Amino acid sequence: MKNVIITGVGGFLGGALAQKLLNDGYHVYGVSSSGNINRFEKFPNFTGIKAGFKDYDNLHKILPDVSYDVFYHFAWNGVFGDAFRSYKLQLDNTKFACMAVEQAHLIKCKKFVFAGTYNEFEILNFIGNDTFQPRYTCIYATAKLSAELMCRTLAFQLGIDYSAGLVCMAYGENNHSLMLANIILKQLMENIEPKLIDGENYYDLIYVEDVAKAFQAIGEKGHNQKSYYVGHRKLKRFKELFCEVRDIVNPSINLLFGQYKDTSNMDYSKIDLDALYNDTGFECTADLRESILKTAHWLKSQENANE
Repeated sequence: MKNVIITGVGGFLGGALAQKLLNDGYHVYGVSSSGNINRFEKFPNFTGIKAGFKDYDNLHKILPDVSYDVFYHFAWNGVFGDAFRSYKLQLDNTKFACMAVEQAHLIKCKKFVFAGTYNEFEILNFIGNDTFQPRYTCIYATAKLSAELMCRTLAFQLGIDYSAGLVCMAYGENNHSLMLANIILKQLMENIEPKLIDGENYYDLIYVEDVAKAFQAIGEKGHNQKSYYVGHRKLKRFKELFCEVRDIVNPSINLLFGQYKDTSNMDYSKIDLDALYNDTGFECTADLRESILKTAHWLKSQENANE
């Protein structure tokens, strides 16, 4: 049985990975600052570790003394909303990610896997570009990129294998955030016409179960010192993609494209969309209709529970 550590196990993506690995027979040591790990307690191969960022210096003392195969780092404060703008919060996240690598070294873990964001590619386009107009998301993305580069350096110097997954816009059950996919789905279900960008740019949505499978593949087969785009190998334009989503949820609603300026600066032509498939064999398999309906049903259930 493989032993893995997952920080942020109570969160959206970290929790999905834990569920997948537990079902596949891994022993998961889930690190969380909150008590949001009850759903895993039914698994005999799950060990919950109550620890927040303030405890990271002592993780090597808190974690059980076993042989660890992979240390997955998902824990990150401020992944949506106004927290995107907080440079203090985002800089702290970078520091804690580096501390996680040091702790992985102290417990002699074989591999460290960092959960990054596709927004990091936007920052790479920012560098050396005098006409780039950065949005607030760039503060979050810069912190993620900084963490990735520093973690990669530390892992190399400490002799730990390192890989990263840069996740595009994820959606699915247990996502309590106000990210774009959730907002649009809620509006469609409430018969509200969503106001959107022009939508001629390429865009990507990935179902949470595919994210979990991708990180399992990265942990098992990802190449050392390599970062992977986690999303689809063939992209659709924003307008086409969300027209499909609309047709699944509420075909009678108009989508108001062109109401907002597209402030993103993603250039997918500079991203190797096939790298993860070529190195590990992973590619997205979730059916859009099925996964959108499951997500919409979950969002509705949450709304009913809060009434």
